[in-house]
Amino acid sequence: MNDHDRTASLMSPAKLARMRPKAAASPGAWLDQMAADVGLLQVDNLVGVQRALESQAGGRDLATVRGALEALQTVQQQLDFSLLQTRGWWARTTGKARSAGAEFAAQVEQITEATRALGTLASLLQKSQPGESAVTERTLVDMEVEYRALDQLVEQGAKWLQDMRTQLQQRHAAAAADPAAQQQVREDAARCEILVTRLKALRAISAMARATLNQTREVLALRAALALHLSQAMPATFRGWSTRLTALANAAADVAGGPELSVEAPMEIHQQMQQQTADAVARSAQLLALEQALATSLGSLGRMLADARGA
Repeated sequence: MNDHDRTASLMSPAKLARMRPKAAASPGAWLDQMAADVGLLQVDNLVGVQRALESQAGGRDLATVRGALEALQTVQQQLDFSLLQTRGWWARTTGKARSAGAEFAAQVEQITEATRALGTLASLLQKSQPGESAVTERTLVDMEVEYRALDQLVEQGAKWLQDMRTQLQQRHAAAAADPAAQQQVREDAARCEILVTRLKALRAISAMARATLNQTREVLALRAALALHLSQAMPATFRGWSTRLTALANAAADVAGGPELSVEAPMEIHQQMQQQTADAVARSAQLLALEQALATSLGSLGRMLADARGA
């Protein structure tokens, strides 16, 4: 059995067609290179997928949204309802009521401006979300196709190796007195080890691709949830907040009003707005951490693919 015939017992014609081994000086070296290049087609395809995901992830900069959320959180925390407690005769006489009311109204206006700035960013995020998700999902479908193909190659390769090792044992026993045949057995055994190393690398690439796909889908889901929170839940609460707090600020500026203002309902909706903002800040922090982890995974996958290509 020559080198090419022996290697045929390792690889089926369909699998051989998937390989693109580099040219070598001898049949033995060619076969060694072929064993080292199993799955090269899938590896090449995954390189394109990995680069596409890096490019798509690169456009997802949440820093501006995160900054707007933190700015809103800061001015919300600074709203001082105690300014409304000074409403008596002496306060009106000395002008303290007017000053306190103006300060409170200014704080309400700051929150209003910060909320509107966030709303503009949220609107852009919401509009871009469906298109970005669709593009990335198509890329993920390609990734899944390729890593599943690698899984099949690894499974088949393990079976081929088992068959080949059985043949090697039989050939070794039959050629006990033939040094040349024994040498061929040793060369084929070494070739099996090359394939073992290659299959381990492919298995690791498939596992990393699978993990990266899951991470990407988790990022997409969290981005969609954050965009929904910013574009629907928070604006709905802000409308009620604006109605109550604007009326309260106007009343606070009216020094001829009563000594006390009803702040229970405004304080309640303000706390609700603060909670929603805090929730959005936490979501954005979680999303940023996941996007950083995804970037690390994509980098690791890129290095693994480069090693598998011999680049």
